[in-house]
Amino acid sequence: MWKKACDTSSKCIAEEKEYNKQRWDKTHMEPDFKERDQLLVSTLNFNNRKGPKNMRDSFLGPFTIIKVIGKHAVDVRLTEKVSRKHPVFPVCLVKPYFHTEEDKFPSRKKNPT
Repeated sequence: MWKKACDTSSKCIAEEKEYNKQRWDKTHMEPDFKERDQLLVSTLNFNNRKGPKNMRDSFLGPFTIIKVIGKHAVDVRLTEKVSRKHPVFPVCLVKPYFHTEEDKFPSRKKNPT
């Protein structure tokens, strides 16, 4: 009886692992950042930003990638405004920057960085 319970539980755990893997793989895509790409950096862990939290920018940038460190981190060239931060960020805190033409969107505010 004990052997049957162990077999059943290990089978259920294996099925759950496979289900969760399929669910994750369906929506997850590996980032494909390259050197000299531009990206935006999340301000989630920046604790020295001024003003109310809901009025702060969620992302800063664009910044240029100097080096890709493995699959999970990027080294970026920071501006003077945020130069005291460590320049290596995990890919979960960055997103690609897509340049928009200013003449098509004249009322859009310009990013000061």
